[in-house]
Amino acid sequence: MSNFWFVVVISTISGVIGTGVGGFLGTIFKKDNSKIVSLLLSFASGVMLAIVCFELIPEAITPDGATSNTPLYIIILGIVAGFVSVYLLNFIIDKHANKEVQHIDETHPQTADSLDELIHSDHYNVHLKRHQAGVARKYELFLAGIIMSCALALHNIPEGMVIGASYAGHTGNLFVGGGFLIAIVLGLHNIPEGMAISVPLVASGTSKLKSILLSVLAGVPTVLGAILGYSLGLLSPLWLALSLTFASGAMLYAVFGELLPEAILIYKSKLPALTILVGFLLGIILVFV
Repeated sequence: MSNFWFVVVISTISGVIGTGVGGFLGTIFKKDNSKIVSLLLSFASGVMLAIVCFELIPEAITPDGATSNTPLYIIILGIVAGFVSVYLLNFIIDKHANKEVQHIDETHPQTADSLDELIHSDHYNVHLKRHQAGVARKYELFLAGIIMSCALALHNIPEGMVIGASYAGHTGNLFVGGGFLIAIVLGLHNIPEGMAISVPLVASGTSKLKSILLSVLAGVPTVLGAILGYSLGLLSPLWLALSLTFASGAMLYAVFGELLPEAILIYKSKLPALTILVGFLLGIILVFV
């Protein structure tokens, strides 16, 4: 199997099947376990940090096929660009969506404190209930779905880029390296994300099959991001470095600006900090062993 098709397959498993499994579990249990979700997010964040710091950024500094190291300013610019881009896009989406969700007001934390807020399935659920009650037009529900899709894409496209860029110019065992590791971690992270989509949908009367299908579709941006990251990485060592650093910056924002604050807010305990450390140390072991 060529690297390209391996990237497509592994990103599909990580993104599409990951969220699909979460969507299926959401229709069975009909509620999420906040403690388990918090610890899973913390653990995944720790592993992601280790892979970004010890695998992706070092690879960007010395890309395969390069005759010299990538200039430090390009590394910094790529990380900042990825971080700021996702921050600004999130800010725009939040500004539009949050004002329509009743419980999000001036007393609410300045970040999501549940997965449904993070991906704006709560905003979609508001419009779904209004549409079912006959007080909202269908196009309003469609727009709410577009907003939720954009929120998911903001998380899944950079995640997919990391998988794809890691395999650009990759030689040897395809099951070894940062791309494969991040695919596994993101697949685990996507399970509660899929649950966050299906649980409110089922609660609002949407069929289980449709809820699972929407969860599956939410993982498609991961595949698109993987193809983008892989394609850019093949252009030249410089583009590989830019792809890796941009995706790394986007992931750093997701970890520090969203996942960790959310994990702490939904489970106020010392355990999330411990699972971050466990994930970080496991990430180091996976990278260097």
